[in-house]
Amino acid sequence: MSRIGKQPIAIPSKVKVEVKGRQIHAEGPKGKLNMSLPKRTQVSVKDNQVVVSREGDDAEARALHGLGRALINNMVKGVSEGFVKKLEIQGVGFKAAVQGAVVNLSLGYSHPLNYAIPAQIKVTVEENTKLTIEGPDKALVGLVASEIRSFYPPEPYKGKGVRYSDEKVLRKEGKTVQ
Repeated sequence: MSRIGKQPIAIPSKVKVEVKGRQIHAEGPKGKLNMSLPKRTQVSVKDNQVVVSREGDDAEARALHGLGRALINNMVKGVSEGFVKKLEIQGVGFKAAVQGAVVNLSLGYSHPLNYAIPAQIKVTVEENTKLTIEGPDKALVGLVASEIRSFYPPEPYKGKGVRYSDEKVLRKEGKTVQ
């Protein structure tokens, strides 16, 4: 048995999980999520728990068993609590602002950068330099954060750029004049 896959997933009281064929639907206070099951896995919901089982015992089936359980757990956690990523912008004149469903970034380029926010994601900006990305879908929250960071990743000499709030940037020493 997969060590991750064999653990049942507890369903919080505010969350509703339905299995229809190969589709799983989760609904909670933070939103709704749908997912299709990985092949060679089955899901059953009983006693406020989701149990994932697999067909066969080869390496692929074991891997998909753990994967399916982890994805369903992220769905349940996402619709009940949500996921958050925080970004910080460092650099002179670097700033961000949210206008409707677009994040406007001023990152030292000759033009402002506009990033369209996906439907389930909420982005807030504090002090023009701190972005908070929230949403029920863990993968989408991480994708939005990484795409915003990719516009200007932190550089090692001055530390300018967009970074995760918990990211440590390895600083380098500049050239020395002799």
